Amino acid sequence: MSKKRIAIGALGGTISMTASPSGGVTATLGARELAQTVPGIANMAELSLQTLEKLPSGSIRFEHLFNCLAWAEKEVEKGAAGVIITQGTDTLEESAFFLDLFWRHTQPLVLMGAMRSPEAPGADGAANLLASVAVACSQASANRGVLVVMNDDIHEARHVRKVHSTRVNAFESPVFGVVGVVLENRVQYFRPTVRKPQLPIPASFNKKVLLFEHAISDDPDIILLALEHAAYQGVVIAGFGSGHVSEPMRNVLVAAAGRIPVLVCSRTAAGSTTNAVYGYKGAEIDLQQNGVLMGQWLCPRKARLLLAAALWNDCNREQIKELLGQWGASQ
Repeated sequence: MSKKRIAIGALGGTISMTASPSGGVTATLGARELAQTVPGIANMAELSLQTLEKLPSGSIRFEHLFNCLAWAEKEVEKGAAGVIITQGTDTLEESAFFLDLFWRHTQPLVLMGAMRSPEAPGADGAANLLASVAVACSQASANRGVLVVMNDDIHEARHVRKVHSTRVNAFESPVFGVVGVVLENRVQYFRPTVRKPQLPIPASFNKKVLLFEHAISDDPDIILLALEHAAYQGVVIAGFGSGHVSEPMRNVLVAAAGRIPVLVCSRTAAGSTTNAVYGYKGAEIDLQQNGVLMGQWLCPRKARLLLAAALWNDCNREQIKELLGQWGASQ
């Protein structure tokens, strides 16, 4: 049988980093050099290799991700059975969710990286890339949208989170668990993936969403200042517990919700916002009665990306609420 064609695009990150004369590691390796470090990878698929950027993941911006999206779509149009993007792990979960909002193809789009640079003892990049090729080649990966492959685990973009700063098992899907694994180069899935409706790729992406983590005894004036200068067209609050804020913060958010979309998520590492449990001022019943939307199962970082994508597509409040019901649902 002929091998499937898999496209690999390199963005940079730890997986591409080698020692710098000035100390530490920096991104130097491109897609071709990465593939050359993986024994047996050429036997698995016909590879199309492209170096897109050489960036630390904290420097990735929306324009880079839209460029990745355009490149990946062209590769699919040219016959790629799957596409892999290598990048740094610090923002990997955000990139994956962002791309999942727009990825309309049945072919899998796989994101991966490494927790250890290629020159470090126990470097994990080669194994992660080999596993990613296996996932991209698998027919069982079709119509699952964007997946993250790290440490032989397969995660859905909507649920994956980086939960440790340095360990090789830094990625988990804490609420719903991994969707599958790679074992002996074989891909095994545990459940179907429920795909959500993709958004159109916007003509521009200038509208901004403020993400603010609420903390005890903090000052809501920062929200007021941001909104007074019209610097942001939406707000996401990482709130207490199941989606709560202090009364002073509540007053600011309620006033803002009359003009722009305001979302409250949970700042905890797992769990959904509630809808009808707490009734005090600043709790979810009061907030929803005053026009504030709840992020449900979405973490604040991903809710920010969803809200931004909705604003770029000129969605109104009801359309944003519908998107939250779809992307923030438990399934």
